[in-house]
Amino acid sequence: MAEGSTVAWFHCFCGIAGEMAMGALIDAGADLDEVRALCDRLPVDGWELEAEPVLRGGLAATKVSVRYVDTSVVRTAAHISAVIDEARLPDRVRTRAHGAFDALARAEGRLHGRSPDKVHFHELGSLDTIIDVVGACAALEVLGVDEVYASAVAHGTGLVRRPHGLVPVPTPVTVELLANAPTYGLDVTAELATATGAALLASTVTGWGPMPAMLIQASGFGAGDRELDDRPNVTQVVLGAADGELVPGQPVTLLEANLDDDTGETLAHAIAALLDAGAHDAWVTPVVMRKGRPGHALSALVDTALAAQVASVLVAETGAQDVRGQRMERWPLARQADEVDIEGRRVRVKVSAGRVKVVHDDAARAARHIGIPVREVVSLAEEAWRRRNRADLTEVRPLNPVEDDVPPDHDGAGGPDIA
Repeated sequence: MAEGSTVAWFHCFCGIAGEMAMGALIDAGADLDEVRALCDRLPVDGWELEAEPVLRGGLAATKVSVRYVDTSVVRTAAHISAVIDEARLPDRVRTRAHGAFDALARAEGRLHGRSPDKVHFHELGSLDTIIDVVGACAALEVLGVDEVYASAVAHGTGLVRRPHGLVPVPTPVTVELLANAPTYGLDVTAELATATGAALLASTVTGWGPMPAMLIQASGFGAGDRELDDRPNVTQVVLGAADGELVPGQPVTLLEANLDDDTGETLAHAIAALLDAGAHDAWVTPVVMRKGRPGHALSALVDTALAAQVASVLVAETGAQDVRGQRMERWPLARQADEVDIEGRRVRVKVSAGRVKVVHDDAARAARHIGIPVREVVSLAEEAWRRRNRADLTEVRPLNPVEDDVPPDHDGAGGPDIA
């Protein structure tokens, strides 16, 4: 994601259809006349594009309708491709529209055992489908959208009628189009995600998931045809300027449990056990619980693959009645492991940009052996490392910046380790 590029994120919490996507973009600021003007370049007649404000589940949205003269023409993928090429559309509009119909052709071809260019689209080749797809791509262009992202796509359930008879929801072609995309089902008897909407996503989406980092500039809702009982039948789009290059972090899980009857010694032992079980970090936070009872929240940050294993250790060591967790990312500082000699005792250090941290266990053992305070050993070790290396700490480059090269420090009761 290039910094400053314009991003559109479709929130498909109630599915998506072609006219819903176009309606959301118009609701977010795409000029309807400009969208119409681009669609007018298509060498097809007998259609009108209209937009009106509506309410869906109490939300103000834009409902787009394509009115057209129905014909018995059955268009092939090759025919629609030629129509798009003849239209003299802007490059991105043409590319995105081709992509949507190519995705439809491949999906239909797989389902019916035909070559994609020989596929007959039936209702997916009707004028309203062509205008829905080209209109949505035109609206993206009018808004200057460079990249498209989308949430997981919601599906309904039930049956819908097609030219060959009844088919299940989500329809087979929609399932094909959203292969490898995150989806989930709702207990709503309706076709929430249509093949046209799925084709637009399949051909334009750069990445799936929560809303990407951006400076939000506008948003809009595109309405579906019908009202639903318990949710607004809309698709949302959020527009913004990309907030720099997104660098994925290391996936981790934060485990937590509230405790009101564990002693300090038990908690200290639990922290050590959690670190031994593979936690990157573990700590205790004082909390006030129900009825004003003082307690502690025990937390552990772990690799997601180890979450269940570490959670079982937390329960075993504390007797916690439940453990909660949430997934997140972390960006650990680049660091390397080293050691210094303090009066014949080996003392390990962790070196990161701008910091040298002495391993407390080693410093404590050295302090007992030498007979001086721990803080003096720490000071001597830091100074010894700096004298020996005479390096700019900002130049630290570890072999593996995400692994803990030094075993966790169990004795200290301080805050989080370098992580």
